[in-house]
Order: sequence, then C-alpha cells, then structure tokens
Amino acid sequence: MDEQIINYLSKILPAREENISDLEKKAKTEKIPIMEPISMHFVLQMLRLKQPINILEIGTAIGYSALRMLDSVPNASIITIEKDEQRYQEAIKNIQKQGKEEQIHVIHGDALEQLNNLQKDQLFDVIFIDAAKGQYRRFFEQSAPYLNKAGMILTDNVLFRGYVAQQELAPARFKNMVKKIDNYNEWLMHHPDFTTTIVPIGDGVAISLKK
Repeated sequence: MDEQIINYLSKILPAREENISDLEKKAKTEKIPIMEPISMHFVLQMLRLKQPINILEIGTAIGYSALRMLDSVPNASIITIEKDEQRYQEAIKNIQKQGKEEQIHVIHGDALEQLNNLQKDQLFDVIFIDAAKGQYRRFFEQSAPYLNKAGMILTDNVLFRGYVAQQELAPARFKNMVKKIDNYNEWLMHHPDFTTTIVPIGDGVAISLKK
C-alpha cells in the first residue's frame, strides 16, 4: 500500500493492551518477524466473522499472533508450531505470562515434520501460515488435509514488499524467495480444491476457502 495510507491506517488502529504493545516493541527492537499491525487487525476481523474453535498456526515466533488471535476469539484452542528454539522458549514464556497456556499449545520443531505427528482425525477451522516463505506450498499441502470442510487457510506475506509484482526490483538476496512466493501465489490461485483471494493489505494476505 501507499506509505501515506499505511501511516493513516496505523494511526487509527485501536490501541492495543500493554502486553501486546510490549511484544510489538520487542519485535521491532530485536527484528523479530511478527505480523504487521494492519494485517493483524484484518486477520482478527476475519476470525471474528469465522468464529473458529480450533486454529492451527505454522510459525509461532514469540507468540504474538497466537495471543492476538485468542483475544479476538476467546473460546478458541490454538496449536502453533515454531522451529527456532529461542523463539519457542520466548513464546512459551509470553503465553504463560498471560495465563493462556491451556488454550495455546506450542510445538517445537520443523512444521514439515510436526504436521505429520498431529492426530489424523484432528481438524481445524482456520490454518494460519506465517513461517519460512520458501516452504509455503509444502506447508499448505501438508496442513490442508487437517482443514474442516468449511475451513479457511490464511497465508501472510504473499506480496513480500511488493516484489512479487516487480521482481526485477528485488535485491539479489531476495530474488529466489520472491520467485518461490510468486509460484506459490500462482499455484494457490488455480488450486482445484480452493478458492483464493489475495488482499493487498500489509505485506499481502491470501484467503483460501475450500470449494
């Protein structure tokens, strides 16, 4: 989005509770990738409309998005997977600090491996993908069988700073990843079992619904 629009929307966002603001400040200071506030606000509104009971998140980071999702749908149960040991420990700490450990279960490990360990009859109303961007398609393919018939899969960062639309402008270190995201978007938009819309908000959010 245009920077002026981003600044405007950021300015009028409702104030977050102190614990959430603290996590946002920590993430900014330590350069921990969490969802942008505008995108997060959009996802939370989607959850309020959907009212999911069971949520699967791929990419916990420090627990920011899981805690925010639970705030928007307080009766939900969340399973979230994080590969990085340090971030996993921080997520556990942050979730326990808010007394949400009964509703948010954090799994440590590679999601591509841990997804195979979920109970085969365990289904989710919403799956949220926000982990290694180069693995998005594999995350989608392995998690989709766990989605309820009327379920929804959300994928963050699918526009990646706008570079997917202007790949020639992407810095050399990002070109391979940008190409993978572009391929993922093309694959997702033409998936035979899902209808997908990409919303150009924040860093781009893909909403995929089962047909």
